[in-house]
Amino acid sequence: MNVLTRDDISQTLKLQDSQNSKILKLQDPKTPRLQNSNHFIFPRFYQSIYSRKSLNLSHYLSSTMSPSATTEFPNVILAHKGTDGRALEDVADGIEELNRARADIRDLETPSQFDADKDKSKFRQYEEAADHVKEFYREQHLKQTYAFNVKVRKDFAVRKRIPMTIWEAMERLDRYVDKSDPDTDVGQIEHLLQSAEASRRDKRPRWFQFTCLIHDVGKLWGELGSEGQWDVVGDTFPVGCEYSKSIQLYGSLKDNPDYNNPEYNTKFGVYEEGCGLDKLMLSWGHDECLYQVVKDQSNLPDEALYIIRYHSFYPWHSEKAYMYFMNEADYKGLAAVKAFNAYDLYSKNDAPPNVEELKPYYMDLINEFMPGVIYW
Repeated sequence: MNVLTRDDISQTLKLQDSQNSKILKLQDPKTPRLQNSNHFIFPRFYQSIYSRKSLNLSHYLSSTMSPSATTEFPNVILAHKGTDGRALEDVADGIEELNRARADIRDLETPSQFDADKDKSKFRQYEEAADHVKEFYREQHLKQTYAFNVKVRKDFAVRKRIPMTIWEAMERLDRYVDKSDPDTDVGQIEHLLQSAEASRRDKRPRWFQFTCLIHDVGKLWGELGSEGQWDVVGDTFPVGCEYSKSIQLYGSLKDNPDYNNPEYNTKFGVYEEGCGLDKLMLSWGHDECLYQVVKDQSNLPDEALYIIRYHSFYPWHSEKAYMYFMNEADYKGLAAVKAFNAYDLYSKNDAPPNVEELKPYYMDLINEFMPGVIYW
């Protein structure tokens, strides 16, 4: 049976996660390999932390494991006299978590199946979109300045927070119609359930299905403090640097005051190459709103947080713009966002879901990842 190799374990010990994620920290395995055995004797197990919020499992796996290695540890021996049953349980739990994560990553690499017979060329046709869609982007491109984005983030940080469960938020959002979307005019709860159901049919992981369910709930900002739809919905793009020509309806960005500002209109602008997407200010909207709420009030993995924060950043995940700002973590997050995109985009013309029939299943997911009252 294949097990983690010594090289794999050595790499694990050197892992320095940029977001302080910690997992299965083991003392350096200097003891020799057992004769005629594929097993290692491990010194004392120090610490394992496997809260889904703090884990960075895909980062761990893709950074530390060789393609041929598996996460199975048969007959792991702890070389420490004080090891007790609890430590052994911790090891077993950690291994089980790693195996689940490895399976999840393989799942994300599998193309979506639900949309195989759909004509994808008919989606996101902005030049042929209704006039209200084009008018939305003219307003968004005019008003999403660097100065506005600094101010709105300061205001958001000190806002009065409203208590509401996830399902209550979805129901409240249902009457909101996204004027930026050329592909649908249904209420938000229908779109969220269409997206989640498509991922469920494709047997995506439970955290992925839940992320599909809530990905647009940040549109509550439209009722809680926005100045209009232009700071809630629509594709997002970085402010404070040169606008990519891949941004939809790019021409209207020439009316933005930052367009001719030499501080903001160069390739890197106020940022540095390789700084990481988390250092960029994207145009304010529901992605960033929900990310700020979810990051401290959920049990979701980092991949889900990337999906929530960047799913509207089409110039990046679909047009390969702004790649020069990415760091290593962003490349790993990109895979999750691209896997998600099909469920957001191509589920929009599916049959309307039966909300009451589906509610019990999704309440179970809510209770797993974001139970109880959330402060918005």
